[in-house]
Formats: sequence, C-alpha cells, structure tokens
Amino acid sequence: MGLRNRFRGPSRRVTRTKRWKALRLLALRRDNFQCVKCSAPATEVDHIRPVRDAPEFAYDLENLQSLCGPCHSRKTIAEVGLASVDTPARAAWRALVRDMRPSNQRKELQCLKA
Repeated sequence: MGLRNRFRGPSRRVTRTKRWKALRLLALRRDNFQCVKCSAPATEVDHIRPVRDAPEFAYDLENLQSLCGPCHSRKTIAEVGLASVDTPARAAWRALVRDMRPSNQRKELQCLKA
C-alpha cells in the first residue's frame, strides 16, 4: 500500500457516508463557513485527530474543524511527515510562480492571508 493510500484510506471510508455529509455541514455552519486558522472561506472539514489514529472520534463534531484548502493541505502534509521535504529548489520554484501571478491577484491573496 502506498503512502497516500495508507493515510487516506481510513478517512475515505468515513467521508463517503451520509452521516459524514450531515456532520460536515454542521461543522461548516458552526464555524460560519470560515477557516478556523485564517478566516478564509472554508471548503473542507478536517478531523483534528486523524481517523487512522482515533477512529472512535470519526463522527464527533468536537473533533472537526472547517479549513480552507491551503490550510488543510499544510496540516495534512505535516501529519503525513512530508513537511521537511521542502528544498531550496522548491522554494525557488514557488517564488518564481508567485512572481508570475498578476500583481492585483497577489494583492488579493495577501488580503486573504492577513
């Protein structure tokens, strides 16, 4: 089993149920459809304690948090243990791509981060 499947499998079994879909909506409403980390519009609901580590909390509303896509990605990467994979080459690539965005889009993104 690959790294991705090992971490995604338990959660995927939970998030495909009707029960999860109803609970997901409750979590989003509770958090006013905003990311609890940065206040951007929340598009994802995350298990604070991952399902693979604490399956008994899979359907516990207190174990859920609403996150935007970027915050959820950062959290997941850190959980999986890939946060240290960042290299100088990757940082240079991100800087290059960031500079290629239109300036008004960069300003909008900075406003969202603030």
